[in-house]
Order: sequence, then C-alpha cells, then structure tokens
Amino acid sequence: MKNDIRSLDLNLLKALDALLDEGSVTRAAQRLSLTQPAVSGMLTRLRDYFDDPLFVRAQRGMVPTARACELAAPVKQILTDISVLLQPVDFDPLSARMTCSIMATDYALKAVIVPLMSALKKRAPGIRVAVHPLDNTRLLSLLERGEIDLALVTPESTPEDLHGRALYEEEYVCMMRDSHPILLSGSMTLDTFCEQEHILVSSGGGFWGVTDEALAKLGRKRHVGMSVNSFLVLPEILRTTDMIAVVPRRLACQHDNLTIVPPPLAVPGFTKSMAWHERNHRDPAHQWIRALCAEVSQPGSL
Repeated sequence: MKNDIRSLDLNLLKALDALLDEGSVTRAAQRLSLTQPAVSGMLTRLRDYFDDPLFVRAQRGMVPTARACELAAPVKQILTDISVLLQPVDFDPLSARMTCSIMATDYALKAVIVPLMSALKKRAPGIRVAVHPLDNTRLLSLLERGEIDLALVTPESTPEDLHGRALYEEEYVCMMRDSHPILLSGSMTLDTFCEQEHILVSSGGGFWGVTDEALAKLGRKRHVGMSVNSFLVLPEILRTTDMIAVVPRRLACQHDNLTIVPPPLAVPGFTKSMAWHERNHRDPAHQWIRALCAEVSQPGSL
C-alpha cells in the first residue's frame, strides 16, 4: 500500500464511496457525473494505491473485497468530516437556501410536517422540504448516502447505527361521525365496541392491528370490515357510514364533523421519533431543523 497521503486524491475517495454504495462502475459514474471510463481509471488507481482488487466481478455487478468493506465506514466518515469542514460555521435561518429531504408516513405528514412547514415559512422561508414515503428496508442506506436527511419513525424501527430523538408520545382514540348511533346511547361499552364495523389502517392491507392484540388479551375480537393503507381516506368514509376507527389522537384532532371518544379498553400507544445519520449530526442547518421539528411537535406549540 502506498500510504503517503500526498499521493492520495480526494476525488478517489469520493469514487470509492460511490462504488461501494452502487456496486457498479456505470451507476457510480452517473452519481458522480463522470464518464464510465473515467471511473474505471479511478478504480485502477485505487487498486494500485491500496494494493488490493477492491472489487471482483460477480453475476450481478461487482462484489467488494474484504479490504474494500473495511474501508467503507472510514471513507464515508472522512468525506462527511470534510463536508462539515467546508460549510459555514454560522447558520442564519432567514437567509438559508437549502433542501431538506424527509421520510414520513401520511400520519407523520399531518402530525409533524404540517406544523413544521408552518413554522419554516415564518422563520426560514428559503428552506425547501422534499417529503418521501417511509421505506424501512432502504432507510439506513438512503440516510448514509445523503439522499434522505431525516426520517420520522418510531424507536423500534430505527437502525442502531442512526442517531435518534423522541418527539412525543401518541395515544389511540376512537373516531366516528358526529351523528353516530353510539353517541345517542350515551356511552360505548366493550360489547358495543366489538359489535361495530371497524376500519383499520394497515400498510400491508391486513385486518389485524394493535387494537386486535389488546382485544385478544381479553379474549375478545372485533369486526374489521375494511382495511386501507392510508389515513387520508379515513375521515370521508367515517363521515358517510356507521363505521368507526381507532386512530392516533393527533390525526383525529384535525377533522371536522367527527367525534372522538376513548376506546373501552387500553390500546398501547407509540412514540414518534426522528432519526438521522452521523453525516448530518453536527451540521448547523440540520441541527436547527431537527430542533424545530421537536419544538412544533409539542402540544400547543403553534
């Protein structure tokens, strides 16, 4: 290995990082806005510098060698530190011009992103927000590569390699239309609750959720007549039918002509949190945005 730092080009480390992420010279070249021959030449220089093949051909692209895998984390950290070094120390929200990419479910869109945007337009009008659907299978890799800056998740779904911070504790309530027959009776017993036709929000389209788990512990079950993969359609269905739904309180509080009542059994809530990668951990702009997310998530903040 030619371990004289004077002979190592920083661009070679950027190329190595892209090759490790993409597993392909072609895709790495596209990411770096370079030609494929240029990246192939950089790979040749990297192999010479580290005295290792670094990548070997496989059926689907290239496979990193053990040495390349050892270099992956240090190289990414070096590039992150250099990026932080080149950024201004001070951050002025009013004059900031940047885009922040956030992963969120439609629930988090309403509960966190809506109040965040309200605050951003007043305090940092030049900051744009790009919201992406939450994809737990690619969460870590997208944050590592800087394609996503922040993810609104739960502590249970946050990979260990990420930084995290709890935003608030959420509880479940029962929601139905204002003129629902249950409301005319004055109260909702467990028997009445189980007899109703329920709507369940399930990303996988199933008919079983945390409410059903709580009922099963009591030896009871409910009738779930509909499963949807988004909260967005839920209010309209509840307004036009006698169906009911058990939903997070922050979602229920944002709809007219619907009534909220406590469920007749204890349904465990959840913690909403945010997660981010080390590459943005010390960045003043991202620190400010994360602090604002925490601020607007508190009750009565807006």
